[in-house]
Amino acid sequence: MADPTRTSKDRDDVKAEKAARIPQSSLDDYVNNLSPEHKMLVALKAQLYGGSWEPMLDDLRNRLTGQPYIFKLANRIQDDIERIEQMQRFEADHGVDLADHVELP
Repeated sequence: MADPTRTSKDRDDVKAEKAARIPQSSLDDYVNNLSPEHKMLVALKAQLYGGSWEPMLDDLRNRLTGQPYIFKLANRIQDDIERIEQMQRFEADHGVDLADHVELP
């Protein structure tokens, strides 16, 4: 028998369950300690990439290899990739979207 397909409601339920595991103070501490570069990447994710890290990472990696990319970011591409991967892990581990907690410009 095939595995059931996850719906957006299922994903939202998983996200809510994970979010319940992280104390608000821990989330606040994480967000408050994000550098301006981290916060800019969160804003770009929310505003230009539909809230997803993957297209942004693809753009950065494509730029490094000289392939077409959507958005031209600052010169520190490798640093941005590392920042994104770190924030992506935090979001996945805790079931949160940092764009919901970072003040966007």
